[in-house]
Amino acid sequence: MEQDMKYIYTIYKKQSISKAAEALYMTQPALSIAVSRVEDSLGTRLFNRDQKPLELTEAGELYINKVLQIQALEDELQAQLNDLSGLKTGILKIGGSHYLNSYILPPILTAFSRQHPGIQLELVEAGSYELLDMLKEHVIDITFNCTLSPKDSWNRIPGFQDMILLAVPSYFEINDTLQTYRLTGQDILSKRHLRPDCPSVTMDLFPGIPFILLTPGNNLYSRCRHFFECAKTEPAVCLQVSQLVTAYHLARGGMAATFISDWLIKDECPDLFLYKIDSPQATRSFDLVTRGKTYMPKAQQEFIRIFKDYYE
Repeated sequence: MEQDMKYIYTIYKKQSISKAAEALYMTQPALSIAVSRVEDSLGTRLFNRDQKPLELTEAGELYINKVLQIQALEDELQAQLNDLSGLKTGILKIGGSHYLNSYILPPILTAFSRQHPGIQLELVEAGSYELLDMLKEHVIDITFNCTLSPKDSWNRIPGFQDMILLAVPSYFEINDTLQTYRLTGQDILSKRHLRPDCPSVTMDLFPGIPFILLTPGNNLYSRCRHFFECAKTEPAVCLQVSQLVTAYHLARGGMAATFISDWLIKDECPDLFLYKIDSPQATRSFDLVTRGKTYMPKAQQEFIRIFKDYYE
């Protein structure tokens, strides 16, 4: 990417000339002069300087889109050159949430590294709502997404499924009629919750129970709101957190009930009562998501192959 484009793109990302100058290791006046030079050559302003944080003008949005297209061409060229080496060199940048990076990806990353030691792996951790933007902006090469009926243009390959469970601290006073619905950690490990005859619950059966929910923007937040809306009840939310794994550990600590993935259960969980949820949205289908629909680098192809071989 040309230097001037790098300057403009960094300002766009930082939404501030001073912060961009710091990231680029240059002075603010020098960066301002560089931006003015670009704008003068184009005959238009790229940033609305009256807004704080800085906003792109219509011309600025066109400029950034072209920068991303140029970056895509450069990345594709580099990937094709790396592919000539037969997976002996290159970088693969993977993005996932803390849940994915901690509970789903470790065996895949280990297998990939052993089979292709020449490929450098980079693992980026962010919220699920941020990862597709990172993919668009070439911060990462591949990520995961479980959006219901997605209408985007990304290349999506089915990856794995999980099931959302309700986790309630075991010392909470729960209606005795719910005993037949309770599942243990061993029930989850033995996949009892996946059987069609496993009883399931709705959220109206838990009045007065405090809940930990994820923050808006998370896919799981939307699904949990759906569970309550279908039961025509409103949760008593005591805390919202950005990560599923954080909510899980807070529930195990006895703070409040929450919603977790069945992949998080690795032991008997004596400190939790677990419940299967009566909703189609309790089952999530995760896709592996990449940018390329015309050319997919061999490193990405290999990562997807190893992932599917393991989880299928």
